Amino acid sequence: MAVFKVFYQHNKDEVIIRENTQTIYVEGQTEEQVRRYLKDRNFNIEFITKLEGAHLEYEKEHSTNFNVENAE
Repeated sequence: MAVFKVFYQHNKDEVIIRENTQTIYVEGQTEEQVRRYLKDRNFNIEFITKLEGAHLEYEKEHSTNFNVENAE
């Protein structure tokens, strides 16, 4: 399993405004699995990146909302 950081907007019907970007962390096998897990939410997904190694450790230590959801 890997942890993915998902950048999204709350409403997929609105134009993306960088200042309104939110993030969540989801554990899953692949980016596709994470997208399937989130498809029922009204999110406008901007970008998904896989976190590993030092990048993952940095997010754990410095993110105020580091709470991982499980895609399974």
